[in-house]
Amino acid sequence: MDTITAIILGIVEGVTEFIPVSSTGHMILTSKLLGYDEQDPIMKTFEIVIQLGAILAIALVYWRRILDLLGIKRTMPESGSLRSGKKLNLLHVIIGIAPALVVAFFARDFIKSLFSANTVIWALIVGGIFMIFAEWFNKSKARITAETMDDLSYKQVLLIGLYQILSVVWPGFSRSGSTISGGMLSGASYKASADFSFLIAIPIMCAASGYEMLDSYKYMTKDTIGMFVIGFIVAFVVAYVVVLAFMKLIQKIRLTHFAIYRFVLAAVFWLFVMR
Repeated sequence: MDTITAIILGIVEGVTEFIPVSSTGHMILTSKLLGYDEQDPIMKTFEIVIQLGAILAIALVYWRRILDLLGIKRTMPESGSLRSGKKLNLLHVIIGIAPALVVAFFARDFIKSLFSANTVIWALIVGGIFMIFAEWFNKSKARITAETMDDLSYKQVLLIGLYQILSVVWPGFSRSGSTISGGMLSGASYKASADFSFLIAIPIMCAASGYEMLDSYKYMTKDTIGMFVIGFIVAFVVAYVVVLAFMKLIQKIRLTHFAIYRFVLAAVFWLFVMR
């Protein structure tokens, strides 16, 4: 791996980790396009390291909320929740991440066997259809009961956690895509669903990356550490900018737009990479 490759993969990770287009899928497809084996242990370690850079970025964005959940810093609920007195707490987060963590722990080897470009292409298509349906349902059928993240009920965060399993067992489905869509199907607004999706990404990705690092740290040698550091920094900076931009433009960028992108990406790779 050279510096240019590390920068490219860092950018791909940073751009795609928190928007509903599947960072795992993009990393697999990009690695294939660059001529790397996605199952290579050094490549897998590099992906874990740059994912940690993206996690640090989202933690920086939500640092006040994190301190609040830990009881270190007290903040007011979002404006939409002031009247009801509701407020997101640590139990909401635990319920939201528990289903995916349990499934990932017990099905780890099976899930790893599914990592391939062909699997990702189908996940991009099916996940895109799911996102379009969730947005249509949220607009025309659902009764919105959670305008902000603080309005989310325990039942809603459990449903979001269950929908998140789709991204765990199907590489390329997108963790943010499944959680945002799950939130919208459960009666949460687009913004509340996206906020909660970003927030629960921190503990679930830390757990997943930390567990994987137990087997992969040995590949961080003096010959590879430079590329790992470059990828980490690039992923951190890009992810931070992307999340801030996404939350600012959330009313203009709909799930359907991301779904269309997923369809186009799947078609391009099917025609020019897989064939």
